[in-house]
Amino acid sequence: MMVDAVAPYHAAFSAAMRQAHGKVLAKGRPRITRYRPGASRFSIVDPSGNTIIFIQRDEPEDLEYGGSKALTGLARVLDNARVLREFKTDDRAAFRALNSGLRRHGDTATEVERALASLIELSAALDEPLRIPEWGDRLRATALTGEERERVRLAVADPALLDGWLPDHP
Repeated sequence: MMVDAVAPYHAAFSAAMRQAHGKVLAKGRPRITRYRPGASRFSIVDPSGNTIIFIQRDEPEDLEYGGSKALTGLARVLDNARVLREFKTDDRAAFRALNSGLRRHGDTATEVERALASLIELSAALDEPLRIPEWGDRLRATALTGEERERVRLAVADPALLDGWLPDHP
């Protein structure tokens, strides 16, 4: 569905899903894909499995939906996990990629906090809550600016998953 702006639609569907289900569902049916600031599309899946993709009319023509070749390290792992999760709907593969990538690049990488938030979200989606405290404690111990905290909250479909794990102050 072509729309002038996708953010208001995502916000409305997320709010309705939160009201109906108590959270934003990112797995199963129904579900909604995550929306990041500046994104130009997202999709929703209804209980019957029908998918509607919302696309911004002026979407740039040079978007890379198969993963960016210009990225390296943890940034590339995050992008790969995004593709696995949002386009291939494979949460398990996205979790494995992030977990492995964080072990490999986590000591020297930027955006570790985004990877940790994504692992918390994936652990919840995969019904494996035992791993959440591991990622949450590490996230809570990370010094973040207000802008970084907001970017991390926007990296997950349901920011309430990060309650208690995201540091309150820099």
